[in-house]
Amino acid sequence: MWLNPDEVLLKNVLKLWVTERSNDFFLLQRRRGHGEMATGGVTGLLVGALDNVLDSTARVTPFRILLQVPGSQVSWIIASGAAIEEVNKHWDWLVHNLLHSLSVFENKEDVASFVKGKVKGLIAEEVQGRQAAQEDDPGKFREALLKFEVHFGLPSSEKLVTYYSCCCWKGRVPRQGFLYLSINHMAFYSFLLGKEVKFVIPWAEVTRLERVSTALMPEAIRVTTRQRQREFSMFLNLDEAFGVIGQLADIALRRLLDSKGLELDRVLQQPARITKRILEEQAIREYVLALFRLPRSENLHEVASCSVWTPHARCHTAGTLYTTDSYLCFSSREEGNLVLLIPLSEVLSIEKADSTSALPNPVIVSIRTKKAFQLIELNDRDELVENMNSRLRALQWKRSMFRSRKEGKRSLNVVSQNQDQEICVCLCQSTDQVKERLWEDHFSEFGRGVHMFRTEKIQKLVAMGIPESLRGELWMIFSDASSDLGSHEGYYASLVQKSMGHNNLATEEIERDLHRSLPDHPAFQNPTGIAALRRVLTAYAHRNPKIGYCQSMNILASVLLLYAKEEDAFWLLVAVCERMLPDYFNRRVIGAQVDQSVFEELIRERLPELAEQIPDLSTLSSVSLSWFLTLFLSVLPFHSAVCVVDCFFFHGIKAIFQLGLAVLEANAAELSSSTDDGQALMILTGFLDQVGNEECPGFPSSSPAAEETSCSVAKGHTNITDLINDAYIVRDIEQLRCRHRIRVLQAHEDTTKENALRLVSPDVSIPPEKLADIYDLFKVIFLPSWHYCDSNRSFIERQYRLDRPQFKSLYGLLVPWPDVSNQHTDTLANRTFTLLDQDCDNLVTFRDFASWLDTLYFGELNEKIRLLYCLHIPPGYSLCEYNDVLLTLTETEDDPSVMKSPLLSTNRPLYVNLPPRQCKHSEFIQFCKTLYSMFHGDPEENELFQAIATVTSLVLQIGEVGHRGKIAGSEANSQEGSTAAGGVDARKGSRSSATADNEWTVSYAQILASLLTEQALVNFFEKPLDLSAKITQAKESQYQQRAGLLTLQRASS
Repeated sequence: MWLNPDEVLLKNVLKLWVTERSNDFFLLQRRRGHGEMATGGVTGLLVGALDNVLDSTARVTPFRILLQVPGSQVSWIIASGAAIEEVNKHWDWLVHNLLHSLSVFENKEDVASFVKGKVKGLIAEEVQGRQAAQEDDPGKFREALLKFEVHFGLPSSEKLVTYYSCCCWKGRVPRQGFLYLSINHMAFYSFLLGKEVKFVIPWAEVTRLERVSTALMPEAIRVTTRQRQREFSMFLNLDEAFGVIGQLADIALRRLLDSKGLELDRVLQQPARITKRILEEQAIREYVLALFRLPRSENLHEVASCSVWTPHARCHTAGTLYTTDSYLCFSSREEGNLVLLIPLSEVLSIEKADSTSALPNPVIVSIRTKKAFQLIELNDRDELVENMNSRLRALQWKRSMFRSRKEGKRSLNVVSQNQDQEICVCLCQSTDQVKERLWEDHFSEFGRGVHMFRTEKIQKLVAMGIPESLRGELWMIFSDASSDLGSHEGYYASLVQKSMGHNNLATEEIERDLHRSLPDHPAFQNPTGIAALRRVLTAYAHRNPKIGYCQSMNILASVLLLYAKEEDAFWLLVAVCERMLPDYFNRRVIGAQVDQSVFEELIRERLPELAEQIPDLSTLSSVSLSWFLTLFLSVLPFHSAVCVVDCFFFHGIKAIFQLGLAVLEANAAELSSSTDDGQALMILTGFLDQVGNEECPGFPSSSPAAEETSCSVAKGHTNITDLINDAYIVRDIEQLRCRHRIRVLQAHEDTTKENALRLVSPDVSIPPEKLADIYDLFKVIFLPSWHYCDSNRSFIERQYRLDRPQFKSLYGLLVPWPDVSNQHTDTLANRTFTLLDQDCDNLVTFRDFASWLDTLYFGELNEKIRLLYCLHIPPGYSLCEYNDVLLTLTETEDDPSVMKSPLLSTNRPLYVNLPPRQCKHSEFIQFCKTLYSMFHGDPEENELFQAIATVTSLVLQIGEVGHRGKIAGSEANSQEGSTAAGGVDARKGSRSSATADNEWTVSYAQILASLLTEQALVNFFEKPLDLSAKITQAKESQYQQRAGLLTLQRASS
């Protein structure tokens, strides 16, 4: 590759380099020790090790070209390469295009300037449009990209994202090299003292990522696959490397294993666009969405340091401004001290003010409530304000267009509001006047509404419990559901109207759970409350059919209806299901399982003594699953649980993590001494039942005595406010989720594999461990096509199916007979694919593939012959094609070759059971060629050839006799028919039909009977085949042979 010209002293050049070619202006040199097979000696080893360890630039590639000016001691490196062929191309270009022109220059400096300008022009053309141009250091990235391509031989579409210098450990031996991270793989290369080590790990095989610390490795990254572990250390920036590795593994697995259940951002759905910069922006975006609980559809635009005027503190607070599609967000430098969220829908104007020494680069943001926010110290203020105003104008235009349609829907909203009032009557009448007064004071000082200043003071107020009169309003503010409500006027009413009368699985489950939602509460003991709950749940199922309805949504919606109007409750449910608890409410509850895995890690980190006493934390996580799914509503007394919901809407999911840790810490001693899972469950259940509130429970009880009893119990035990205040502070939830999602998805894949094997195992004779190996081979063959091909179907949709090229690749790895003729093998593979494609969708399932392989390796003689026979009736019968053939079959139930054949087994696949039609002459010849190819390399090769020759001759004679008989009979019938018709045209027609009916054919039964006459053939087909050896060979060659799409070089041991 061409390099930016770099000076080098000529006297130092010859120490480590050997000149291979030269002329008056250029030198082609080889690195000393490279390419010296017999004479390299210690020099080559030392130079190679030095190149790999130091490797500060790409000038240590084995070959390079220097520009030299006669009489000068200074030269310039202008090209380098890992292979002599590459450098020779550059050399030839220089000789043919520049050498003659340089001879006319009289000034030496002009020669150097001319050549350097030409080389820079070549580099600019090469870089233009390529990924390197997007990097901070395009030249250095180009060099790394070339090494990545040369070392690993991956397809050109395998995009390199970034790379790191690091050390890979093998036991106690470190290997210094480079770790390359691409969109589908992580790859490592090292060359040290003549020992080359390189390996590739697909992200799809990563099961665990973690940071470890040992005596040898103070800080290291451990990457675990199903086969082994790899440790990497000595990163210049381990935090950055660990974050990027986690992001790439998470993205790849989400696209691969759960593309429907886990929504990816638009930019991540196009792997070719992923760069290191995009990953960094994505990490910031995830942080912002989680911190401010914004909709997943929001895109992050600008991040700027600034200060905001805080009236309550009478000063400017320094922090960071984040701008998205629909929001202005501010967070102080110390997270949690000050948070400000301003929806653009509330903004009237964004204007620049005059800059002064006290107020540099000020910006005034005016909102609808006649309030303004002042931002100062904004860099690039003009561009930032212009961008924000552009989005504001677009939003205002959209709202004005929507407002014109609002009148037609207003009548529906009136009905909804009337129904809301009936539900809200059921709220508990007692409120805490002291708390209300505190909140009113807070509103007057920090503002009211979604754009209030959120400080540590509001956190304390939330922990005390929100007054019931303000609960619905503040839930709407903290979750920002109020913005959704304001921007979707009439949306809920239209959903209710559209969903009326629809019956599906979701509505049936909703009807079944309606009366199980807070059955003791008066609000849901009457038709009004049940009807409102039905409308909210049904409307949401209609809005989001991917989620539809899941259990625990009824409990959550019931609580929301108690404190918010019906339409408000709907938007609160939207916020919880789609933003605050992503991926919780679906069939596989991926999000909840990820958080349970995160919770286990937090237990080990924050409660190490408890984790030591209970090594298997799955028991605790199984108990805590309901805590997360229902926000403690199903396990705590109602009034205490509602306080938890208050904290959840303010803090997000970390409030549930913190409270869960506090509960376990309070019961750590009892849990450590528990003897079984049941006892641990009783301990936690008993504790949670007695967590009370200082105001006493809020459910109106059926009897005053019961209410008095529950009140006294609560007062004598743990107070929910104290429990919340004593909770651990949990941060970086999103980073933990990213890493633990990898484990959960891989666990789901393991379960899917077990289910697939369980379904296939009863129908085949392949041992379970070998069947599992075949499944792995089947899956790995699929992965490259998923990586590099543009397919509209996700991996889940095609999980156990291979297309034709993939099947042919796996066919070549596992077929038991030798590959003598590539053309003949390719024909057989195509016919086998067609035969197995019973659904006619150009895909073969794992079940069909395993059944076919079972027939080849463990089937009876007649099963194998029948399968081979079917393959030679072009194009290889599938179920679709066979339906047409059934009309022409003449076999009856009395034919022993059909109905009484032992092949009619219910355990065998359908293509074996189908009775094949007659075989034509050309098809029989192909059948014989296949048998000949199968016998090559067999110890009894000569006997088998003689036997098949005898069988072929016998079958040909049988076919010929039958053919003559058909012709004779046909001619007799033809003469009778023509005499009766008395016309020439009739004779011509009868001859053409006779020609079609009288072709040379033999039946499967005739071929099978002929083969059974030769004992050598019988012995060959009944001989046991070693599937284990074939699987082992397939594993060894799989990385070199992935349907021509991927070539991976095995790691050096």
